[in-house]
Amino acid sequence: MIVSGKVQGVYYRKFTQENAIRLGLAGFARNMPDGRVEVVAEGPRGSIETLIEMLHRGPAFSRVKDVDVRWSSPSGEFSAFGIKR
Repeated sequence: MIVSGKVQGVYYRKFTQENAIRLGLAGFARNMPDGRVEVVAEGPRGSIETLIEMLHRGPAFSRVKDVDVRWSSPSGEFSAFGIKR
């Protein structure tokens, strides 16, 4: 997923990590140089769909314009959900 809007410097990656862990997902969130946030998540489809809904909302000080979702087969390379820098 690629999230655009005011999503850097507003606790967005931590918000994503906390919710992904709560949903039992693995993957990562990281800032992109152009101001967007990239989110990769693996786990049950229903849990990912719930995370997508949360990403549209974001934390209190964020302003999400769009969440571009691209589905693919899970790689199985993730054992936890982390924040990349």
